[in-house]
Amino acid sequence: MNILRNLPHAAGLMTVGVLFVVLCFGLAASAKSITIAQGVDATTLDPHMSHDTPTSVVIGNIFDGLLQRSRTMELEPALAESYRQIDDLTWEFVIRDGVVFHNGEVFNAHAARYSLERVMDPNQKSPQASGLRSIEAIEAPDAKTLRIKTNAPNPLLPVRVGDIAMVPPKYAQAVGAAGFATAPVGTGPYRLREWLKDEKIVLEANPEYFQGAPKIDEVIFRPIPESATRIAELKTGAVDVIVNVPPHQVESIAAMKELSVRTAPSSRIIFIVLTTTDGGPLSDKRVRQALNYAVDKGAIIEALLGGYGKALASPLPSNAFGHDPDLKPYRYDPKKARQLLAEAGYPKGFEITFEAPSGRYLMDKDVAQAVNGFLQDVGIKTKLNVSEWGVFVGKLYQHAGAPMMLLGLGGNTFDADAYLYTQLRSGELSSYYSNPKMDELLDHARVETNPDRRQKLYFEAQRLALDEAAVIPLYQQVDIFAARQRVIWEPRSDEQILVYEMDVVR
Repeated sequence: MNILRNLPHAAGLMTVGVLFVVLCFGLAASAKSITIAQGVDATTLDPHMSHDTPTSVVIGNIFDGLLQRSRTMELEPALAESYRQIDDLTWEFVIRDGVVFHNGEVFNAHAARYSLERVMDPNQKSPQASGLRSIEAIEAPDAKTLRIKTNAPNPLLPVRVGDIAMVPPKYAQAVGAAGFATAPVGTGPYRLREWLKDEKIVLEANPEYFQGAPKIDEVIFRPIPESATRIAELKTGAVDVIVNVPPHQVESIAAMKELSVRTAPSSRIIFIVLTTTDGGPLSDKRVRQALNYAVDKGAIIEALLGGYGKALASPLPSNAFGHDPDLKPYRYDPKKARQLLAEAGYPKGFEITFEAPSGRYLMDKDVAQAVNGFLQDVGIKTKLNVSEWGVFVGKLYQHAGAPMMLLGLGGNTFDADAYLYTQLRSGELSSYYSNPKMDELLDHARVETNPDRRQKLYFEAQRLALDEAAVIPLYQQVDIFAARQRVIWEPRSDEQILVYEMDVVR
């Protein structure tokens, strides 16, 4: 029965208006929204042109790869429903049916081929290209089948290929690289609604997501560099989740009934890049060794991180394949540091520039200042420059950084190749070190399919890096987040914040 049929026209319109308002209010009230505060904004929303975690956290909610990591970090199907190795040089992926991009383009093997070739295109200058360098040919004989041929055995190919975000070919070609960077289109559980640079990124749920509609309707990412500001915003309810909680704030946050502290063993390491290839003091191994002896890692971990960290002997976390548990970090020995500096011809030290980002890593400025102090204690006159993350990482990738740079490295490969190759192989995008013996070891390990032999190669590479003092390894961190109690979520060891795994209690 139509209850409006017998009402006067004006009254009927009024009733319809009231019902419309009530319905709209009800829909708004039922929508679930969450705000996440990171230390820095995304550098781009093109998934192929970034290698930093804050960007990948946002991108990981917009795009999918062929494979994904489970909550226990096991590799599992995503846009590929299965994969297999046909022979030593050939891998085959079977593409999932029925997946479409946010703009309606169909995802298939041809789109997968385009996405991988886009990363490999030298004109793109993708920071992810290194992991695909062994690929010789990519074939898509039909919409369901993707075959990848390599020029040498590549035991990490499923991880490397599986992690590349899939993009829609027609749209990507139509808008170009610059257009795609600000208006991305993926297959993921969320799509971009708005990006106000250095203010907020707003994502909305994709109800047609192939794994099912997300529970949360709207996601807002806000860049808040200062940890005190992030905590204040969390306490007032302006944000729901924050990253990089300072250890000295853990107890006070945990004491608030509406908040909770949540931690995860991280794949992230913090270390100092040393430019060894431009001459000057850092080209001398004795100087690099002196720097390692000069820094008290234990004091940094206890005083600044509240014990949330583990001292490193090499630039490789303990939860990565190839980690050598028998290696011992350089001990804190300022007397030995001064002795080595004198032997190298610098009895009164030298001057050097040291750069660090602000708000990117847990306590990054404080850690850099502590390292700065330890180096000055042995006579090294450091000029510390702290800069915004976008500026810092741009200089890093352009090889325009300072002789010393505080850097972090993490990810979801959990393999030595992702750490040692990128940092210690000559000519790599973020490597400032060159040694033919190291190159030989890392190149060999990349194509070695026997796990035991591969592990031995990485053990040897780490011993060489330790003796050479190729970098200053500091610590493997524990990721510390804080969230409002209404957020149903536990952090992952790969640092990703996948909102699809979240829910909120009203």
